[in-house]
Amino acid sequence: MDLVTTKAIAGVDLLTSLPDGGELSCWLRRGEGIVGIGCAHSQTLDSAEEADTWWSQILGSTQIINDLEDQPMAGPVAFISFPFSAEGSYEIIVPKILIGSRKGQAWITSWNGASWDPQILPNKPVPARARRCTSPVAQDQWLAQVREAITRIHDSHLAKVVLAREEILEMAPGFDRRWVMKHLGETYPQTWTFCVKDLIGASPELLIRQDRGLITSRVLAGTIHGDKDATALAEALSSSSKDLAEHEYAVASVAQALDAHCTSLHVPEIPFVLQLPNVMHLASDITGAVRPGSTVVALASAIHPSAAVCGTPTDQARELIAELEDMDRGRYAGPIGWINSHGDGEIALALRCGLITNEHVHIYAGCGILADSDPMAEWEETNAKLQPMKQALGAA
Repeated sequence: MDLVTTKAIAGVDLLTSLPDGGELSCWLRRGEGIVGIGCAHSQTLDSAEEADTWWSQILGSTQIINDLEDQPMAGPVAFISFPFSAEGSYEIIVPKILIGSRKGQAWITSWNGASWDPQILPNKPVPARARRCTSPVAQDQWLAQVREAITRIHDSHLAKVVLAREEILEMAPGFDRRWVMKHLGETYPQTWTFCVKDLIGASPELLIRQDRGLITSRVLAGTIHGDKDATALAEALSSSSKDLAEHEYAVASVAQALDAHCTSLHVPEIPFVLQLPNVMHLASDITGAVRPGSTVVALASAIHPSAAVCGTPTDQARELIAELEDMDRGRYAGPIGWINSHGDGEIALALRCGLITNEHVHIYAGCGILADSDPMAEWEETNAKLQPMKQALGAA
């Protein structure tokens, strides 16, 4: 039987505490959250249901000593990273050591006596530097995909489809992912900075949070960027019929998926504007009370894929994505986050992210295509959404 212990420690800067090298995991927002070192347990599975079952089995053979029961992130935690497509690989990892900090408390969770000495200062993160950037799909080819999607929307019952593209960055030797996490966390504090199984990024979209029976889902759809002042951009976004329609599809898909799992659900009538350093989004925070027995993984599975990353109707949009996109999304735009021993946790959509493969990082961006979309404007939107990762990787 495994033994997991959690105890309070002095305040700590989570990112500067991470050692150089080895398997690292993280979930941070505004400097708070959890970081993981090493691996106590790990598995690649075929479904979200299998992941829930696997985690329950691990917990069933684990003795838990937790001095901070009031902290949802304290105690046994598993990081998850699921694919966009149902047929992909469902990754789940339990770090040997978890270091957490939230609301003025800090703690360490250790599996089977694993130790961590905060007095041993790790090497400072080394700035990332990309040598070159390539696009597997050329601009004119991607624009043709968008035009074809618009034609299909006009000729069918399809209302929206999300098309994405990737760029590949070749990194200089000594690539330090701690630098990427630090840069993203400091530059985009409103987002959820994550690193799970070589997928690293900063997502602005919280798919689902479950905490003691209460849930929250932040839905983003509708984007603007440009050189105008912030007030003018926000007004333009809030009055854009195209963006408002795109947002309405996304909110409706999430609300419908959650309704069967909740005893009450509040869906805002009007979105607010979420301002990030590179773009603005229309956003809605859906809240509710969940039925007993639900896990955050099960709720994420019920929602995904929402219209925000797929389209509407879902099945038609998914088929068109598979037909038009010349890439495998993998875990991009899939659920990513953490789950604790009570089934609570936080799961975002893996957006503004990159997949680390040896000396390369594959970065991704997509946008919602509607009947009145402008292909070149959609291309520029993907460029804006690629900027966070390019900046963090030293390519912009």
